[in-house]
Amino acid sequence: MRDQIKRGYYNYALIISAALLALLPLYVHVSGNDFYLDLANRLMILAIAATSLNLILGHGGMISFGHAAYLGIGAYSIGIPAYYEIYDGLFQLLVAITVSGLFALLTGAVCLRTKGVYFIMITMAFTQMAFFGIVSIEEYGGDDGLVIDTRSTFANFFNLEDTVTLYYFVFVSLLTSLYIVKRIMNSRFGMVIAGSKSNERRMQSIGYNTYRYKLVCYVLSGCLCGYAGALLGNFTNFISPEMMDWTASGELIFMVLLGGTGTLLGPLWGAATFVLLEEWLSGITTYWHFFFGALLIIVVLFARGGIDGLLKRIRLTR
Repeated sequence: MRDQIKRGYYNYALIISAALLALLPLYVHVSGNDFYLDLANRLMILAIAATSLNLILGHGGMISFGHAAYLGIGAYSIGIPAYYEIYDGLFQLLVAITVSGLFALLTGAVCLRTKGVYFIMITMAFTQMAFFGIVSIEEYGGDDGLVIDTRSTFANFFNLEDTVTLYYFVFVSLLTSLYIVKRIMNSRFGMVIAGSKSNERRMQSIGYNTYRYKLVCYVLSGCLCGYAGALLGNFTNFISPEMMDWTASGELIFMVLLGGTGTLLGPLWGAATFVLLEEWLSGITTYWHFFFGALLIIVVLFARGGIDGLLKRIRLTR
């Protein structure tokens, strides 16, 4: 009975969320306020990035403090080709996913040899190496960043220069990423990842090479976050090394914890809460980070499972 209620909650929550996001451009057209469309675009892109982090953090127990590196790699995979007047969207996305996957493979092969705080620190160290590497390349703007004059083009299929088209492209990408993560975690591969989080020694004792499984999961997570970075580059029309700073990784972890680790919709709730509160609080006070920190403490202490867990408990008590 409890499992049926849980499945019903996810179905209703996903349908309502998708419907609201799908109808938002209509509301923007009627109201004439494009700001809400930009806000929703940022929300959905960060939700994809948070979903990719949740794949390794929530489901796999790998606390990466360097996930923002893939956001930056994905964004620069749009900006650097555009700098050389290469605007082909399929090529740019392929570069973003491939380079992100290779970076995840190379760094993950080292990081996954460690555990606990050492894993956290070494992931952050690799990200800072990438950060300072980009800063040192003056050809692509260095600290000042790089302006993307033209968004990715997809022949005559659709034009991302149109804000509504870009919005629905991001919207479909979000739904696709949620579907992919759901299929991964419901597969045998996902069961091994979840089992390794609970008791890695036991999984190894029954014959699973958990290191390889976790490395593949780490690479998949990096690829998905790199794709989110490519969307972010197209959305902002500007890229800078700040996208891959360790503070950006902290924000992604905040979203996952706030929304609920190891859940399908948790990263979406977390990203939505983060973006909306940031927008509201930053207009009230310059010390909005203080309130974010206080909110995280409250969630950790009193809202076990984050927003997703809270919504489930409300659903179960009815």
